[in-house]
Amino acid sequence: MSIVDPRTGEPLTADTSAPQEAQSQPAQAEAGEPPEVIIDVDASNIQQVLELSMQVPVLLECWAPWCGPCKNLMPVLEKLAREYQGAFLLAKLNIDENQEIAAQLGVRSVPDVKLVSQGGLVDHFQGALPEKEIREWLGRYFPAPEDAPASPEDQAAEALAAGDAATARAIYQELAQQYPDHTAYQVELARTLVAEGRGEEARSVLDNLPPEERDAAPARGVRASIEFGEEAPSAEELAALGERDDSEAQYLRAMRRVADGDYEPGLEGLLALMKADRAYGDDAARKTLLRVFDALGADHPLTVSYRRKLFAMLSLRWLAEEP
Repeated sequence: MSIVDPRTGEPLTADTSAPQEAQSQPAQAEAGEPPEVIIDVDASNIQQVLELSMQVPVLLECWAPWCGPCKNLMPVLEKLAREYQGAFLLAKLNIDENQEIAAQLGVRSVPDVKLVSQGGLVDHFQGALPEKEIREWLGRYFPAPEDAPASPEDQAAEALAAGDAATARAIYQELAQQYPDHTAYQVELARTLVAEGRGEEARSVLDNLPPEERDAAPARGVRASIEFGEEAPSAEELAALGERDDSEAQYLRAMRRVADGDYEPGLEGLLALMKADRAYGDDAARKTLLRVFDALGADHPLTVSYRRKLFAMLSLRWLAEEP
């Protein structure tokens, strides 16, 4: 797909017949200064920007002053343009001031971001995507900078892994505020609240999700985590079990491990109980295994591994019961 010249109605193309020295050149930085990687574009320089795309890809951001999502997206794109240090040029087009260009470009809603290279449209996306998704999108076309900082989502994951749920919560609170339509951030916010032991607040966040998201697997998984914390025995109740090794004691110990996020020993305990006493609690071990799978997510390595073990155990039991 080509970009159309708003002045002629014809597809915009670089003027390859012009002498090389007349071709628009990237702005040269003074020694020691970073190259200019962000410009504003309008009718006076759209042709030059297109010609520049023959030398360096151009990320054309179509935006409007009244557009709330544009205000969230622009600083992210500007940060990435500087981070990529000239791998692409960020060209910003105000559609209110350049309606004819916007019409020729086929812009129907903003933000609208188009990647232009060699005078043609390579790809585009619409809407204020989160930074991590934009990085993934850029990764299809450009190698990631060696010194690229971790995305906010990765920073939150690192904080959770280090036991710093408060930092992870603060990151997801900011992301959920910045991208209110991206409900995955609200689900992750609820997950961090669970990690802080604030189950009721987490449940409130989930209850405010749109109905289709409220009952989706990620939200169900967080709800399961809340329920594990409520159902698991307290430290005092666990200590009161003493040396007991009956089915109830095994189940309660497994539930405490799951509630504490110590999933593998918890899953192992539930699987062992299911093998030894399938009837306990009306098949409680198997049902709880399925709830843990829901909490972890279908792609989690422990879900994949223990779902396979569960299937193998059920298959062996079914074969043993065959006449």
